[in-house]
Amino acid sequence: MNSTLDGNQSSHPFCLLAFGYLETVSFCLLEVLIIVFLTVLIIIGNIVVIFVFHCAPLLNHHTTSYFIQTMAYADLLVGVSCLVPSLSLLHYPLPIEESLTCQIFGFVVSVLKSVSMASLACISIDRYIAITKPLTYNSLVTPWRLRLCIFLIWLYSTLVFLPSFFHWGKPGYHGDVFQWCAESWHTDPYFTLFIVMMLYAPAAFIVCFTYFNIFRICQQHTKEISERQARFSCQSGETGEAQACPDKRYAMVLFRITSVFYILWLPYIIYFLLESSTDHSNRFASFLTTWLAISNSFCNCVIYSLSNSVFQRGLKGLSGAMCTSCVSQTTAKDPYTIGNKGPLNG
Repeated sequence: MNSTLDGNQSSHPFCLLAFGYLETVSFCLLEVLIIVFLTVLIIIGNIVVIFVFHCAPLLNHHTTSYFIQTMAYADLLVGVSCLVPSLSLLHYPLPIEESLTCQIFGFVVSVLKSVSMASLACISIDRYIAITKPLTYNSLVTPWRLRLCIFLIWLYSTLVFLPSFFHWGKPGYHGDVFQWCAESWHTDPYFTLFIVMMLYAPAAFIVCFTYFNIFRICQQHTKEISERQARFSCQSGETGEAQACPDKRYAMVLFRITSVFYILWLPYIIYFLLESSTDHSNRFASFLTTWLAISNSFCNCVIYSLSNSVFQRGLKGLSGAMCTSCVSQTTAKDPYTIGNKGPLNG
């Protein structure tokens, strides 16, 4: 009797979203659709961003492009990593045992998202230095120092989550699509507190502090400029319009990216803290908050393409170049095209 029950349970795949399972397809349909859909969007979106940055030289004039490209590469790797649970849910055999696979996957995704979080903090510091120290900015922020900073971001992110391999705790719920991670790998309140204190809290504090001061300084500069123009117009009898702080618009683009990042990650962080401290888990909540946070890897592409005019021109130029290349190849292969030597032209 027990063996029959065990056989019936084993015949059903492990699904975090139990209502997403259908007998006719023998896999977790809803989970597969969500994960595969996000994986495709993340990979395609970040490949486009990387190509545009390489094909549009004007985008590289800002030092923040180093960090934005770092985020794009990290997000692209997140999308590639998500192929692992996608294939697992579709019952493709794993190259190594499930316990090790889900630990590696959870660790890799945690490190990659940490790189994005640290890069956003560095972008805010970079813009803060550009506004508060404009005369010495070029001597302070050099390409060599930027590359060193990016290397330290990757190193620091790896070291923060490395203790998870030494059974200290669980870095997140990214690997919970695997049964072993969901049932046998538990969070530890001390490790969760360690991650919050070493990563989440400092990054959030830096972003809030720098952008608050950036917008305050820009507002102050705009006010001073408008007052000077008002005095000048009174003396000359002409009216003039005040110009906004030149860095404010670009700072707003970066602030939108940062805001969306934390909005999408906030439910995950709150659930992570609650689950670690109370030891009460909910599979639906963990899946929803985790993949909502991972969806940020695609949202960055959308926000940047909608907010940055230089990026939009670069994207149009890239699409135009691809269309021109396709047309030229088609023209070269078509013997009946006007201007080519063919049956109609002689």
